[in-house]
Amino acid sequence: MAAVENSGRAAILTRIRTALKTPAKTHDAHGNGAAAARVDIFAPVGDPLERFRRECAGNKTELIVTPSFDASVAAASAILAEMHAGEIFVQDAPRLRGAAVQFGAGRSVRWSCDGGPLEATDVCVTLAELVVAQTGSVLISSDCGGRGATVVAPVHIVLAEMEQLVPELETALAQAYGPASRNSYLSLITGSSRTADIEKILVMGAHGPKRLIVILAEG
Repeated sequence: MAAVENSGRAAILTRIRTALKTPAKTHDAHGNGAAAARVDIFAPVGDPLERFRRECAGNKTELIVTPSFDASVAAASAILAEMHAGEIFVQDAPRLRGAAVQFGAGRSVRWSCDGGPLEATDVCVTLAELVVAQTGSVLISSDCGGRGATVVAPVHIVLAEMEQLVPELETALAQAYGPASRNSYLSLITGSSRTADIEKILVMGAHGPKRLIVILAEG
């Protein structure tokens, strides 16, 4: 069969080859210079904790501020005591190993090192890599149990400390992707999962936890 000439395709390829001969203009990502003025997307962060409170409220994140990590563990235990008995997925970290005995008698605890499906998990308890005041976000990593740990369970409880509170996203990402970082997975979680794609009806827990609870220890 004789080849059919495609003049339209030839014209497109000719334009592409011609365009590739001219180097593309570069743009200053930081907005330096007279022609590129930087536009700030987020309002400046004054008091990081106050900003984090405000953003969490807007994101439908439940924020509890405690005086110490031990008090945070007690707060998490109180939340778990209000829920029906079920499996708890817990990040395998030394601090949480010691705290797990307070998470409720009779509950089944699955550690992040155990593997296996998480469909039976009711609550996920992890630490945070960082928390971001600018957006009220929680930065988690592969150490926190991976993606499944923060998506499958309907409730995600995150324990963090004041020294992990950074003012801006740029700072958080610079630390997370710095030379010392060994994370194979990073994710920013901003509020509980929700969507209003269908008929503009807000549905909570659509693609992840219905409740995101951040317990932040000041001391």
